[in-house]
Amino acid sequence: MQNKNVQNKKAQNKESKSFLKELKKASLGVLSMLPMVFAIVGLVGLFLSFVSKESLALLFSGDVIKDTLIGTLAGAVAVGQAMISYIIGGELLKDGVSLYAVTAFILSWVSLGFIQLPAEVEVLGLKFTVVRNILALISTILISIIAVTIIGAFK
Repeated sequence: MQNKNVQNKKAQNKESKSFLKELKKASLGVLSMLPMVFAIVGLVGLFLSFVSKESLALLFSGDVIKDTLIGTLAGAVAVGQAMISYIIGGELLKDGVSLYAVTAFILSWVSLGFIQLPAEVEVLGLKFTVVRNILALISTILISIIAVTIIGAFK
């Protein structure tokens, strides 16, 4: 019985050390992202100070197809962490950009990445990269339109 208690205490101690190790690793990960988050918030502020709501309204007219395509292309050329696209997307929504454009922007940010194409070709090959990006482009457009349509149905 006493041997079993000793084993239980050792197992609990091991789990506690493992949890603390993972908590420390997660905390360091969050702390390492803070400079990037502050930089992106600053860049969004600069962007919003140079790009007026009127120019965004001209670019994003509310047309489903046009807004989705522009949002897809904007997200495809952007580079960064997915979390950053949510911040930018939220600011665009506040400025009156359509949900179609913002949804397409976020989806293409995380799935396309035209800037990284040379590296992807080098690692995965040209054929795979081209097929993957074409499928991701089509999927981004379709999923954006379907997701916003479904969201609109519940309003």
